[in-house]
Amino acid sequence: MKKRPTHRYSGAFGIPTPRCTFPLSPLLLVLFAGCQVEIPEAETDVLPQPEFEEIATAAAPEAIGPYSQAIRTDHALYLSGQIGLDPETGEMVEGGIEAETHQVMENLGAVLEAAGMDFGHVVQAQVFLADLDDFSVMNEIYAGYLEAPHPARATIEAARLPRDARVEIVMTAVERP
Repeated sequence: MKKRPTHRYSGAFGIPTPRCTFPLSPLLLVLFAGCQVEIPEAETDVLPQPEFEEIATAAAPEAIGPYSQAIRTDHALYLSGQIGLDPETGEMVEGGIEAETHQVMENLGAVLEAAGMDFGHVVQAQVFLADLDDFSVMNEIYAGYLEAPHPARATIEAARLPRDARVEIVMTAVERP
């Protein structure tokens, strides 16, 4: 183990304080002002760099920009937001918030399946609605795809969504042991 550097701090108002040497968290320096303390050097190579795997499937719409349908890293899967695009035509489904929400959930389910997962692996969701008045309809359909324990979730009203969609949902899933 490397020898850590030590630093000398004077007491309050320049009054000398006893010398002491021991390892401390930098946050505790305030409590031990006046002691000679050891501050650990930053260890940048402690954590291994994660590997990223792109997940893509033809069963969900192709990305309409410079992003992936999902990225897997370690034990987590980060799914990009899905809107109500039909994967075969690339066009928005018709039928309002009900049809769009079903299509969004089907698209997300296809990406999860491509990664070897399902909705039971989802731990977090972010829902963006063009009109928060659509919340109850979206929520009822969303609930039909997920079982307890339900993922953590945030729902907000967005000023505008891509392709003038009424709903977009982003999810994070994790592998289970």
